[in-house]
Parts: sequence; structure tokens; C-alpha cells
Amino acid sequence: MTSPFANYKFAVIGATGNVGRAMLSILAERGAPLQNVVAVASARSAGRQVSYGDEGVLTVQGLDSFDFSKVQIALFSPGAAVSAEYAPKAASQGCIVIDNSSHFRMDDEIPLIIPEVNGAALANYKNKNIISNPNCSTIQLVMALKPLHEKAKIKRVVACTYQSVSGAGKEGMDELMGQTKSILMNMAAEPKKFMKPIAFNIIPQIDVFMEEGSTKEEWKMNVETKKILDPSVEVVATCVRVPVFIGHAVAAHIEFESPLSRAEAARALRNAPGIRVIDNPEDYAYITPAEVAGEDPVYVSRIRSDKSVAHGLSLWIVADNVRKGAALNAVQIAEELIKSYM
Repeated sequence: MTSPFANYKFAVIGATGNVGRAMLSILAERGAPLQNVVAVASARSAGRQVSYGDEGVLTVQGLDSFDFSKVQIALFSPGAAVSAEYAPKAASQGCIVIDNSSHFRMDDEIPLIIPEVNGAALANYKNKNIISNPNCSTIQLVMALKPLHEKAKIKRVVACTYQSVSGAGKEGMDELMGQTKSILMNMAAEPKKFMKPIAFNIIPQIDVFMEEGSTKEEWKMNVETKKILDPSVEVVATCVRVPVFIGHAVAAHIEFESPLSRAEAARALRNAPGIRVIDNPEDYAYITPAEVAGEDPVYVSRIRSDKSVAHGLSLWIVADNVRKGAALNAVQIAEELIKSYM
């Protein structure tokens, strides 16, 4: 079967970072020909080589001089400041930008897309030729909320996240590794990337603090869920960094307007695209972050009744934040774009 990417040229911006490398890997997995893909990064990375698929190699081109008119779709993951500068330039040259940063997410003219949830909103991509990829934790939360919201309207969600250090990039992963080695050797573990030591610890701060006391990551989960799912759904989040390399988890406590049983919820989730349910307490069957690294689905476990509200359920939601939380979702947006709108 011919790949939907066979007739389109792609650029991956930020190709040397964790998410950029994952984007290249997923494009290769899904059949984008080597000759149709360009790896792009900062000037200091220009000339480096990055892997493409099992045997392919791409030479990185510098972002400053890259001609976006040569590609139809650009997958951006270079950070918010770089996206803010270069994504509009790419879009003005006729390239469709799928951006993984937070910069464009709350722009009313730019669709914020999880293909399995609100793919139809891609119809508005021509407003600015830019499409935004949601926050990693928002993606896995909303993936689980969507099929339940269709069964019994959601009023409120209390979400507690347990987010791996890969969400802070290679520097975060290196810091966990280095601090772990230091502590095991009875040496000091000084924080650099994070505000507190992360090895053998958890940190109740992701991103900067805002005026009302929430962090920006917690704010993102609220406003992005409203934009993607339903503006009437209230969300309060506590986002925590944990000493795990890959894989985010969310404990979601959901209040509905009408009753929804555990069995009905499990059935709806099993039938939802991109979701896998692993939930059998008798056999200790539930999913953990260590088990989802390299996996595409969003996993749901521990579906149970929440008796603290009139109509409530609690869920445990786990996903690979580098794949479905970032790179895979961007590639899926490109697939849906090509299939339905190009």
C-alpha cells in the first residue's frame, strides 16, 4: 500500500532534538521516502548527520538559510521562540506548518488538533497555514475524555500529572541520569535544568509560576482542553515532574452531568481510536510509564467510580510523551491533512 506521504516533501525543524528525531523515525515507519524528507536545525547543528529509518541518513541543513518553498509540510519542534520567528516565515512561503511548541496554541485562527478528537477542525488550517500540536499531557487526557464526554457530558476534571524528564528534553534526561549516578556514589546532585533535584525525588513544578499560583503547564491543560474538547468543561491540574525517563501519567477524576457506569466507560474507551484499556485489578493488570516507551496508543487503567461526587469516575492514563504526546500526533495531523484537506 502506497504511503500517503509518497507525493509530499517534508521538513523536520529541530531534527537533532528528542522530538525531532522521533518525528524522523515515525515518518520513516509510515513510509515517507528518504528523498522526500529534509532535516533542519540550528546553524551549529548544520552538517551533522541524523538517522532516517533503519539505514537512511540525512545531513542537517541550517534553519537560517532554509528555503521552505521546497517542501509542502514542515514539522516544527525547535522551541517556542524559534517557532514564533520561523513558522510564519515558512507559512508565508506556502509551506504548511505543524508546530509542537506552545506559541500558537491559543490563537483563535490556528487549529489545535488531536486527530482522533477534533480532526475536523483542520478545515481551518488555511487561516494562517499553521496547525498547532497540543501539550503532551493535554493530548493523553483529552484522548481519554472524548469518548466519555460523548456518553455523558463532562462538567469538571481534576487532573494530577506525573510527567517524565523527557518532557524537558535531552537536558532533563541527562540531569536525571547524572544526579542518579552522583547520589549512588555519595556525591552532591546539584540541579541545573530543574529547580530542585529530580533523582529519587518529585517536583511539583513544570514551567513557570503564574500570578494565581498555578504553573503554566497547569494552565495549558485547562485552556487547551477547553479549546479542543468543550469550553464548558472545567479543568484543574497539578503537574508534577517525576524521575522517569519516558512516559507521562495522569490521574483524572471526572465529574459528569449524568450517570456513567464503570462498564459503560470501559466499553466506550475500548471502542475509541488510539486508546487501549488494560484494567483488571484481580490480576494487577494496569499500565505504567516504563511499559509504554516506544508505544503509540494512550493506555487507560484503573477505571473506577468516584463516590465523592454525584456522577464521577476516576482513570489512570499513560502514554509515551515523546511519541503520542508530540511527534506521533504531529505526523498523524499531517496524515489527516493529506487525506482530507490537500
